[in-house]
Amino acid sequence: NNLTGGIPRELGGLTNLKWLALDHNGLTGEIPRELGSLTNLESLKIHSNGLTGGIPRELGGLTNLESLYLHSNNLAGGIPRELGGLTKLGSLTLDDNRLTGEIPRELGGLTNLYVLQIHKNHLTGEIPHELGDLTKLESLQIHSNDLTGEIPRELGGLTNPEFLRAQRDGRVLSVETEPGR
Repeated sequence: NNLTGGIPRELGGLTNLKWLALDHNGLTGEIPRELGSLTNLESLKIHSNGLTGGIPRELGGLTNLESLYLHSNNLAGGIPRELGGLTKLGSLTLDDNRLTGEIPRELGGLTNLYVLQIHKNHLTGEIPHELGDLTKLESLQIHSNDLTGEIPRELGGLTNPEFLRAQRDGRVLSVETEPGR
């Protein structure tokens, strides 16, 4: 579609909603924190728009959420620690935004996560070793940030990686394996 304008706060009143897909439009403004009231929501896709502002920490209350796609917007600020409580989450894409701050250690608690894409931001600090606890992870992309330190040894214990990409000092480190290896 060619939807424009902001996401209406009133959508937060649709408490039985399971899927919300407003991706690939021309939406602008901030993500309404009222979307955190959609406790039955399983999928939130609002990527590929022109959304600005921060990621509302209220989204951390969406305990039934299985996929959260916020990539390819103009979101700024930090990644809320509260997202680490979304234990049913399988896919989290925050890449291609203007996010800053450190990668929250709490993301290591997303034990059902198989896709984590946080590349192409302005994240700083070290890669948390807790990401090594994501045993179902198949795709981890953290390149094109301002991260420092070493790649944690714990990432070597991931058993399902099909794609792992990190970048440091202009060098791209990549691991690719066949599915199930």
